[in-house]
Amino acid sequence: MSADKKTQAAKPAKGSERKANRRGAARLAAVQALYQMDIAGAGINDIFAEFESHWLGNEVEGDKYLPAEAAFFRDVVSGVVRDQAKLDPLIDEALSKGWPLKRIDAILRAVLRAGAYELEHRKDVPGRVVVSEYVDVAHAFVEAEETGMVNAVLDQIARQFRAGEFARAGG
Repeated sequence: MSADKKTQAAKPAKGSERKANRRGAARLAAVQALYQMDIAGAGINDIFAEFESHWLGNEVEGDKYLPAEAAFFRDVVSGVVRDQAKLDPLIDEALSKGWPLKRIDAILRAVLRAGAYELEHRKDVPGRVVVSEYVDVAHAFVEAEETGMVNAVLDQIARQFRAGEFARAGG
């Protein structure tokens, strides 16, 4: 991911820094961290140190990054790393046939893995919110067509992990 995209994606929103904004910033940072780990082979401890000291809530290259909920950031990143062997087959199953996860762009792999992790493990966040948040994160990096794929894949995974939640909401 280019520095421009990283900077553009993490610029602060106008208004108050509510918990949702701090969580959104944590999701964006988690996806960037997972991407960096995937592309550069960086270790989780190095990633935590770099993001917590240089990115989360700090000014980088003249842009102020939103403060992120550090515990949420750590949970998503460490959870994806811990559960990746279980998450990847779930994502593969939800992807269109002929497009396995390994053929998907690295930034989209990071978005899908983080979203799938959160859908399975963060029951404190409504499933539709998780899907919407990761579609928003994907918008920072890719075209609308690819965000549609993120929406479809995460929606399918959400219905597996949160069937009751989706049934109650009418589909």
